[in-house]
Amino acid sequence: MIRPDIFTETATVLKKIYVNQLPQLRQLKDWQSKYRILMTLGKELPTFGSEWHRDEFLVQGCESKAWLLHYQDPTTNQHFWAFDSDARIVKGLIILLLVQLNGLTSEELAHAKPELLLSELQLQQNISQSRSNGLLAVLNRVKASL
Repeated sequence: MIRPDIFTETATVLKKIYVNQLPQLRQLKDWQSKYRILMTLGKELPTFGSEWHRDEFLVQGCESKAWLLHYQDPTTNQHFWAFDSDARIVKGLIILLLVQLNGLTSEELAHAKPELLLSELQLQQNISQSRSNGLLAVLNRVKASL
């Protein structure tokens, strides 16, 4: 059984990151400073229990292990995610995607372009091809939930 409050707790943290750390990342010019922030973002997420580290939640295509859980509120049609990864940088990168997508409706998600933030922050040229592939796999998994 998935703990229902994991989605609420994750949404709260993602909102806080969107308000506090995302503006910091937008102001930084050098990769090392951005990297340090990305490495710390995942520490703020609620504890993701080992019972969710199951194959059904595993994102295929990630070099590191990443688990993504999804919940769609039947009343509001909003989508929410909770996730974990065994790599801190992957957590940080996935957070950058989810801070833009968490809480959106299906219609809003269909028009969302979260990859634009990665370009804006100039992250894609600084992450490996395998990490880029992993991010694409997460985005595909998000789109599949529509």
